[in-house]
Amino acid sequence: MKITDLTTTAVSLPLAEPLGNATATIHQFSCIVIDLVTDEGLRGENLIFTIRPEQLKLLDSMVHVLRDAVIGRDPDDTGAFWADAWRRINFIGFTGVSIMGISAIDGAMWDLRAKRTGLSISRMLGRCRETIPAYASGGLWLTQDIPSLVRQAEGFVAAGFKAMKLRLAGRIDVDLPRVKAVRAAIGSDIGLMIDANQALDVDAAIKLGDALAPLDIAWFEEPVPAHALEDSARVARALRMPVASGENEYTRYGFRRMIETGAASILMPDLQRVGGVTEFARVGALAASFDLPISSHLFPEMSLQLLAHVPTAHSLEYVEWFAPLYEEKIKLVDGTAQIPDAPGWGMSLDRDAIHRHAL
Repeated sequence: MKITDLTTTAVSLPLAEPLGNATATIHQFSCIVIDLVTDEGLRGENLIFTIRPEQLKLLDSMVHVLRDAVIGRDPDDTGAFWADAWRRINFIGFTGVSIMGISAIDGAMWDLRAKRTGLSISRMLGRCRETIPAYASGGLWLTQDIPSLVRQAEGFVAAGFKAMKLRLAGRIDVDLPRVKAVRAAIGSDIGLMIDANQALDVDAAIKLGDALAPLDIAWFEEPVPAHALEDSARVARALRMPVASGENEYTRYGFRRMIETGAASILMPDLQRVGGVTEFARVGALAASFDLPISSHLFPEMSLQLLAHVPTAHSLEYVEWFAPLYEEKIKLVDGTAQIPDAPGWGMSLDRDAIHRHAL
């Protein structure tokens, strides 16, 4: 079996209401659907996205720049593709959009590999679990007032979630009453994560973390700019709560630096930025060697397969952003996600939905 074609489809998912965090207000998700076709008619699929529509052409172009690295390959040759693509991006760099292009193709290759054998990706990699705790991450935004936050947090608890995440403004006077209100609404048994989206410096992050610590915070996510690993390490050493980070890191080399500096005690690889299935699994092995927990970033429909494999998997970030593009929905029971076992990703893109949302 050989891969004979690569195609991409641009789609747009508008939001009913904008989502706001400390760094951006999101009005729509712009996605690229990647399809690899073989000479035997089997198709592998993947999905990448951006919150800025003007960047969609850049993502699409990067995928096609790497076309020659995959055409003619056997779907099983994911390692060879990854190494070849790594050589090809040498001149433009080993972070950013170049890695997103590798991830796009790598994931579609893994979908092909697994479908070829009739197994899910996690079965091919080796499963550690059949379920994973999920936390509600699709709400509690800065664009919401306190009554709205409370109503939504209570709704997450009623839906069975045992944990949820709230976005911060980065100011004690704004954040403390919001976090207090949510904690009071959900009680002491529900995990509450907070996310500053890189908005703070070291001193401000420590002051805010200390102010919120009595509210039993499960983790403080990206308190400082993601590239400032030493600053993140200073915050992690000073606070009485775990620091989580990694969604903006690229490849195993980025995560190795995170671990070496002590920048976070919970790692959060993103399938699109880390380098696809191949590199996510490598980062998972690296984290396991230090007994560091891993929580996924976005792409819940696909991240489930990697969390099933990683020994130190902690939780699934649950959002419904891409759900309109899938035939199936993630199965949740009392806040725990069931890991699907159908061939490939375990869940399939809905071609009619893609056609409806195509640009």
